[in-house]
Amino acid sequence: MREKSRQREMGFEQRFLVAQMVKNLPAMQEIWIRFLGWEDPLEKGTGTWNVRSMNQGKLEVVKQEMARVNVDILGISELKWTGMGEFNSDNHYIYYCRQESLRRNGVAIMVNKRVRNVVLGCNLKNDRMISVRFQGKPFNITVIQVYAPTSNAEEAEVERFYEDLQDLLELTPKKDVLFIIGDWNAKVGSQETPAVTGKFGLGIQNEAGQRLIEFCQENALVITNTLFQQHKRRLYIWTSPDGQHRNQIDYILCSQRWRSSIQSAKTRPGADCGSDHELLIAKFRLKLKKVGKTTRPFRYDLNQIPYDYTVEVRNRFKGLDLIDRVPDELWNEVLSTLYRTQGSRPSPWKRNAKKQNACLGRPYK
Repeated sequence: MREKSRQREMGFEQRFLVAQMVKNLPAMQEIWIRFLGWEDPLEKGTGTWNVRSMNQGKLEVVKQEMARVNVDILGISELKWTGMGEFNSDNHYIYYCRQESLRRNGVAIMVNKRVRNVVLGCNLKNDRMISVRFQGKPFNITVIQVYAPTSNAEEAEVERFYEDLQDLLELTPKKDVLFIIGDWNAKVGSQETPAVTGKFGLGIQNEAGQRLIEFCQENALVITNTLFQQHKRRLYIWTSPDGQHRNQIDYILCSQRWRSSIQSAKTRPGADCGSDHELLIAKFRLKLKKVGKTTRPFRYDLNQIPYDYTVEVRNRFKGLDLIDRVPDELWNEVLSTLYRTQGSRPSPWKRNAKKQNACLGRPYK
C-alpha cells in the first residue's frame, strides 16, 4: 500500500515537472494538454482597443499584436467601417457592427482560431455595441464590446446608449460570466466606490464616470482596471496630441461574483497600431470548453422525393380506417405506413444543411 502511494506521488511529480517545462511554450500546449489529460490552465487574455479606424494594413498589425501579447479575445472601438457581419482573416475571426453608410463609430470583436471553435453566437446590436458568447466551463462567457458617446454628445444620446446596453444585458443568460469592455469616454477617478471600483483609478471623476458607476451598481459589475496597484503608465489609456494630458477612459467590467478570477488588468504601452489609445488587457483564469467534432444532422430534401413514392404513400393512406380511432392508434398506423413504404425504397434522399450565419442579431437561447 505504501509502495503504491509512493508511486502515485512520483507520478504526480513527473507530471508537474513536464507541465512546468512546457508551460511557456505555445507550440507544446496542445501536446501538453493531451498528454496529461488536463484542461488548459493558462491565463486567458481579453483586451479592448480604440484603433481610431481600421484599414487593411492596421488590421494586420492588430492581429500581430494580439498574438504577441497573448490575447484570445479583443474588442475594437471606432472601427469606422460600414455594414455588419463576420469574416475570417487568416487565423482570426472578426465579428463587426457599424453604420450602414457613414464611416463613424463601429465596434468589433476579434478572436483567434482556438477560441473561434467555442463561439456559441453573437448579437450585432448597433454601431456602439456588440456581444459574443463563448462555451465555457463551468459557465458560459459573454463578452460585450462598447463604444460610448463622447463628453460632447447630447444627453439623449448617452441615455439611449445605456438603454440599448441594458437591453443587450437582458438578452444575456444570467448564469454567464459577463465582461463588458470598451471605450466608455468616462473618468471614474481614483476614489474607491465599494464593490465597483478599487483605489487605483486615475484622475478625478467626471459626470460620465458617475453615470458609468451607477450602471455598474445597478448590474453588479466591477471595473477591473481600478483594482490593481501599478505604475501610472499602466493605468492611463488616452494621450492628448500634444502629449500633455493623459486619461483613463477605457475599462473592462466584470460580474462582481467573478471578481476573484481576474489576475490583472492593465495597459500594454508597447503595443502600437497608430492610435492615441493604449491596448487594455485583463487576464483571467476561466476555462473555455474543448469542443470536439460533431456530426452534422441531415435533412430530407422533399423536392427530390420520387413521384411514384408519393403516389404509393397516398394510396396506402387511403386504405386506412380513420373512423373511431384514438389518436395514439392513428399515429402508430401512420408511422407504420411510412415505414412499410420506405422499406421498399432506396435509402433516404438527404442533403447536408447549409452552414448558416449564427449571428446577425439572433438573440441567445
